[in-house]
Amino acid sequence: MPAHSDTTLEPVPADDTPSRRRRLEPDERRAQILSCAIDMFGERPYAAVSTAELAQRAGVARGLINHYFGNKRDLYLAVVRRMVTLPRLDNMLVPSGNIRERVEASVSWLLDTIGEHGTTWVKVTGLEGIGDDPEVQRILDEADNAAADRVVQMMGLSDSLHSDELRALVRCYGGLVKAAGREWIVRGALDRAQVHEMLSDTLTTLIAVSFPKVNGTR
Repeated sequence: MPAHSDTTLEPVPADDTPSRRRRLEPDERRAQILSCAIDMFGERPYAAVSTAELAQRAGVARGLINHYFGNKRDLYLAVVRRMVTLPRLDNMLVPSGNIRERVEASVSWLLDTIGEHGTTWVKVTGLEGIGDDPEVQRILDEADNAAADRVVQMMGLSDSLHSDELRALVRCYGGLVKAAGREWIVRGALDRAQVHEMLSDTLTTLIAVSFPKVNGTR
């Protein structure tokens, strides 16, 4: 039996002509597989996701999933990394203005990040995937630290003498963000506007009241 080719063809309607098919570049194929995996891990528990069905949905040979990602756990780890990867800083506008204006901009950024993949983000950050996996926890811990750094930067407080303590407070706040994401995305008990208001009020209090106490300015 000949080995499969490391090339997939973009799916086309049944009545389309072969001349309209185009070869997908490796980065496109990998992104296509990852996008389908993100959807499937958001729809189902980890154990209910099969790489055979994923390959069928993505329109690729099953062997390409192993080629690009390894086994199912490795693919899941790639999904976790994608869910918690922050936008590049040079693609973001660091907010200016008073504390509340900076907070509003920061919370909008957080909710945009959550809303992009909704249910999958909630499941991944809530450790609902493959259980107590040290590698998943390491990825999430690194993401929490990176998010705390980004929020501190967006608040204009990176040069504070006690920025480490502020980052710790922001990591605590991150637990509320995850819980609020569940109430919004999964349970539907709160809408985005309500979540935005709650998170803005809490972060404003954290920055204006709690941090000055830690910083010794009150």
